[in-house]
Amino acid sequence: MSKTVAVIEGEDSSPEAMRPVVELLSDLLPEIRWVYPKVGESAIDEFSTSFPREARQAIDQADTTLFGSTSGPSGAALRYLRWGKDTYANVRPCRYLPGCFSPLRYPDGIDFVIVRENLEDLYVGIEGDLQELKFLEKEARSSGQHISHYVNGRYALKIITQEGTQRIVRFACELARKRESKRKVTCVTKHNMLHRTDGYFLKIAEAMVEEYSDLSFESYIVDDFACRLIREPQEFDVVVTPNLYGDILSDAAGGLLGSLGMSASGCYGDKYAYFEPAHGTAPDIAGTNTINPTATLLSATMMLDYLKYESTAKNLQRAIETVYGKGISLTPDQNGTATSSQFVEAVRECL
Repeated sequence: MSKTVAVIEGEDSSPEAMRPVVELLSDLLPEIRWVYPKVGESAIDEFSTSFPREARQAIDQADTTLFGSTSGPSGAALRYLRWGKDTYANVRPCRYLPGCFSPLRYPDGIDFVIVRENLEDLYVGIEGDLQELKFLEKEARSSGQHISHYVNGRYALKIITQEGTQRIVRFACELARKRESKRKVTCVTKHNMLHRTDGYFLKIAEAMVEEYSDLSFESYIVDDFACRLIREPQEFDVVVTPNLYGDILSDAAGGLLGSLGMSASGCYGDKYAYFEPAHGTAPDIAGTNTINPTATLLSATMMLDYLKYESTAKNLQRAIETVYGKGISLTPDQNGTATSSQFVEAVRECL
């Protein structure tokens, strides 16, 4: 049966990567129906809102969404795709492709995935003035100061739930089984300081992995892991983290490959998933047609797998690898001179 994909191009440089990729996918799989819900600036012009009801309906009726990067009004659609569709698992692969312009001397063999809890932690967005908390009978564990001591300032709530942690750890374990690589899960937290939140995440993770006797398990404090990520990235397989650390560490992982332009991602729930490059909108190069479309292409391979077009996804992956292996038509972030369109055209030729 044919599939429907909602496309949201995003802002700044993002459409310059998205358009040639969608054109390529359309030629590979002409049975896919592409719809373009109006969000962001175009929606404001027509509907006086950045995320009208019509856009929400288009997303709901589509089998999945391919989302560009946002730094503006398209963010309302992104919030719906995440919290509205309950896509709790943000999967961000980090795999070295021979030919990538990595800053590491020995990047061969880097192949791990960061599984980031996508809905909780500080990203619930509950913030305010400290005055709002003066009624609490709480003392700071570090200094012993009563909360009323902290007068002028702001706060943010860090929320870790049992259900949210269990399902993200289960997702990470199942992914480690499917990858059939090192069959290892690494949990990253700041449990030595945040006993009641990160310590809770780790405790639940330790209990969950007991159900997976075929997997090995390890845990690191986030600052220790950040060092190990640079020194020994080949040692990791599936890394599971609360929301904030996963967001930061996955961008650092992109740096191992030499560019955020290599950073793909997919956000999965039990009933829906959407896919987006993790590199941001790159406003500094908007209009130059030089944004690296690799992250969009790799996100698209994840999307094709999700839609059960596995063989096409594998062919696309191999074509991308061939372009890097030959060192042809690479974009400026990879020490080349090609445009975004020329890179996608090179992938097309390899296909």
